[in-house]
Amino acid sequence: MKFSELNLNPTLQKVLQQQGFTEPTLIQEKSIPALQQGHDVAGQSLTGSGKTLAFGLPLLEKMKPGKGVQALVLTPTRELCIQIEKVLRDYAHPLGLKIASIYGGVSYNPQLDALQRCEIIIGTPGRILDHLHQRTANFSKVHFFVLDEGDKMFEMGFVEAVEEIAGYLPKERQTTLFSATISEGIMHLIRKYLRSPVMIKAQIHVDKSLLRQVYYDLEMHDKFSLLLHLLKNKTKGLALVFCATRNEVDIVATNLRKNGVHVQAVHGGLSQNRREKAVDSLRKQDIDVLVATDVAARGLDIKNVSNVYNYDVPKTPEEYTHRIGRTARAGEEGDAVTLLTNRDHDNFGRILRDRSLRIERADVPQFEKVAFNRHREEDSEDGYRGGRRGSGGSSRGGFHRGGRGGERSSGSGERRSFGRSSGEGRSSSRSSGSRFGGRSNSSAPRSRSMTR
Repeated sequence: MKFSELNLNPTLQKVLQQQGFTEPTLIQEKSIPALQQGHDVAGQSLTGSGKTLAFGLPLLEKMKPGKGVQALVLTPTRELCIQIEKVLRDYAHPLGLKIASIYGGVSYNPQLDALQRCEIIIGTPGRILDHLHQRTANFSKVHFFVLDEGDKMFEMGFVEAVEEIAGYLPKERQTTLFSATISEGIMHLIRKYLRSPVMIKAQIHVDKSLLRQVYYDLEMHDKFSLLLHLLKNKTKGLALVFCATRNEVDIVATNLRKNGVHVQAVHGGLSQNRREKAVDSLRKQDIDVLVATDVAARGLDIKNVSNVYNYDVPKTPEEYTHRIGRTARAGEEGDAVTLLTNRDHDNFGRILRDRSLRIERADVPQFEKVAFNRHREEDSEDGYRGGRRGSGGSSRGGFHRGGRGGERSSGSGERRSFGRSSGEGRSSSRSSGSRFGGRSNSSAPRSRSMTR
């Protein structure tokens, strides 16, 4: 299907052509007609599937310039709020429409002005409620309501805030909800706020023939050293490292930076200034590694990810699938690597029970053991070392091969086995490491120079 077949506003069609978009993604193809016809829509779709335009284009068609706030889009994070506003801005401007991004961590005054002049608000629940309580926002004319990343709204405890905000909206409205997963909690929201919704499921395409999924079973005290080894020797492009908590993101990023890695950390606890620095470094490709929580990563448009590392094991198969969906896109190869320790066996066992996932055990290679300091580095706003080349607390122009002095580990020792092994004799056009447990692999090692 072509965008020209979707009967969109000619102005929007022109912008799509200017940006080189000719064919809609699956979620766009299914959602746009339903929303144009006035239906409520509940869509299951992962990050990167094109859902912003899936709801954004029909939303923009229904707006009237100068008639007050007519659309509200709620997102769980500031990053996602900024990203959606950035995507829709180019389409809204030719239609004479204004968009306001409303989120915490910044001054109220610019937002107060924007609220009076816009037709579309994209915001986070907390700051939106602040404005409603202070009567600085008027939603009496809102007829298009979007809940984006519904599962993360639920997980982050925003359900009560969302329900309170919904109480300020007219009952006669069109409501859309998008979520990576549809849990019972999300179904509760759908049943409560959507009227006879069109249910759409459109997962982003990850070419599993190009995606290598492995796990390493090792001791907790070896986990960081192995991560560093893999980043230095087995990573060919941008690496995305997932951690479970904000604190762990900071600690891992700090230790990587001390070992010469060009790294940025992103999580919900950072100030807006530091978040924007991280996004800017990512956009300019000034970094090789991004360490993030699941929530923060969802708010970033991250392209060309070659390696996903689960430093902390996700709790569900759905979250695992969401993480690995960041790589092996657009015909490119990708690696999804999970670092497994004793405390992760229960969670990982649940993931392995999903028969759609083919995760093989890899033999732990020999690697240099390095010190891992659990002290968080407190960076100043102006002196934040974001890991740009030539800075970031390291005079090296890339990863420092060989690491710091210390004993070498072969990762040997009996560990609990989870199914398949990717050890000796595995046929692959890509490398799974030069030496795993003293045995040669069938493919040559992949390595790269981190100095571009």
